Amino acid sequence: MRYRTVEHTADIGIEVEAGDLAGLFEGAALAMLSLLLDPRAVSPAVERSIELEAGDVEELMFRWLGELIFFTEAEGLAFGEVRVEAVSETGLAATVVGEALDPERHDIRLEIKAVTYHEMLVRRGPQGWSARVIFDV
Repeated sequence: MRYRTVEHTADIGIEVEAGDLAGLFEGAALAMLSLLLDPRAVSPAVERSIELEAGDVEELMFRWLGELIFFTEAEGLAFGEVRVEAVSETGLAATVVGEALDPERHDIRLEIKAVTYHEMLVRRGPQGWSARVIFDV
């Protein structure tokens, strides 16, 4: 999995590439989580299972990343591990592993308010899958 951040007016984005769709969704999650804090500093204390359905692959990416933001904001969780167990262009089953967010231990880098559809792109190409996602910060 490869990713890079993308500068955008008043927002920030990621571009992710992976050989398969599961790798793309894992990579997008880890790229977004890396904007928030260092996932390597998160201990595996709690797990959350996530199952989502959507009308297409871009909506699925939107809902996936939005669900991770929800857990971070509503439950105060930091995630360091992401496992996509099953994925298609319209459905996903995954487990995320982390712990309670601790500002003293987790160097919080950025607050992401929301995932946006602005310039969102998820596509399959000859080398695998790629995605571009912009976040409202």
